[in-house]
Amino acid sequence: ISMLLPHPHQHFLKGLSRIPFRRYHFIFPSCTHLGSGTPCAQPFNSLGLHCTKLMLLSNGLKRKLCVQTTLKDHTERLSDKEQRFVDKLYTGLIQGQRACLAEAITLVESTHSRKKELAQVLLQKVLVYHREQEQLNKGKPLAFRVGLSGPPGAGKSTFIEYFGKMLTERGHKLSVLAVDPSSCTSGGSLLGDKTRMTELSRDMNAYIRPSPTRGTLGGVTRTTNEAILLCEGAGYDIILIETVGVGQSEFAVADMVDMFVLLLPPAGGDELQGIKRGIIEMADLVAVTKSDGDLIVPARRIQAEYVSALKLLRKRSEVWKPKVIRISARSGEGISEMWDKMKEFQELTLASGELTAKRQKQQKVWMWNLIQESVLEHFRTHPTVREQIPLLEKKVLIGALSPGLAADFLLRTFKSRG
Repeated sequence: ISMLLPHPHQHFLKGLSRIPFRRYHFIFPSCTHLGSGTPCAQPFNSLGLHCTKLMLLSNGLKRKLCVQTTLKDHTERLSDKEQRFVDKLYTGLIQGQRACLAEAITLVESTHSRKKELAQVLLQKVLVYHREQEQLNKGKPLAFRVGLSGPPGAGKSTFIEYFGKMLTERGHKLSVLAVDPSSCTSGGSLLGDKTRMTELSRDMNAYIRPSPTRGTLGGVTRTTNEAILLCEGAGYDIILIETVGVGQSEFAVADMVDMFVLLLPPAGGDELQGIKRGIIEMADLVAVTKSDGDLIVPARRIQAEYVSALKLLRKRSEVWKPKVIRISARSGEGISEMWDKMKEFQELTLASGELTAKRQKQQKVWMWNLIQESVLEHFRTHPTVREQIPLLEKKVLIGALSPGLAADFLLRTFKSRG
């Protein structure tokens, strides 16, 4: 390019077209002057190349790297059989076929490298369709995403079954992504949530998908965001994400949902000591469950404690104050009122623009989570690093080397070997 610059723009472009680039895109603004002072034409798409934009400015050559990953770039790498498979899943998904939705979620959960590529092609197609549908809906979200968390025994599955049946009877389509903890020993998971929602699992307007955490922190799987997008593409307008339980990193679910609901049992000892402050701060609604029979009195006490506690926390929204309510999935008390408060939350945050801003921020968090995961995987599988890991782990175990020095050595090795 530096050799071609002194020549008139016709020679420049002829020479440039002979260079065997395949992944570059050169754009010359109309104000650009090349060598002889003749203005160059508008963007030269005829060069047919995609990733890097070179912009020639009056003060010299300025290179601007711009990654433009398009659906066409992905699909060109697929075989005819793979393309037909992705098209079949996509068509069935947007038509609301449950089998295609289940197969699509299985595909995005796969750790196989080739299936990951197929999953990304499918997700991109669904995302384009999702954006088109949102535009037809005057820019409003197509679905309401709700995260549910709480300690074991709080009655999350029982609540979801009653709540879900109420919603489907009112004409909604409900998707439940129930995340179960995996065993650290065997890697297995009980996936028992679906068996505890017998009535809801038979409802054709409800879709329940239990997924193992596979050791993921935060109680949500690596692909929960993708599963949410697929469920919305399949026409489900309410997405419930039931998480593992209350832990220090459990509030990761708040980066995926519009509203975060904390479910608490009425008789669990000193509740304010047992529940992490970070979870309370992320909660938009606190529901005290099992508020019936002999547990009504302790439920009222817990409600009063949390009303007082929430007043001391920093305000996160300009239009919504977290509320504490009592519910009973056995008698149905308070659940209809709970849904009314959830709709009120959605309407207020949508009207103020907070919901849109939150979703945009969540997209960025989602991207960086995937980057961290990919970089870590690339680091661990790098040949030189992989050889050094067992040796350094052994030295760390016997105390011959500090974990910090071991990590620093591996990082320097990774940088030097590329």
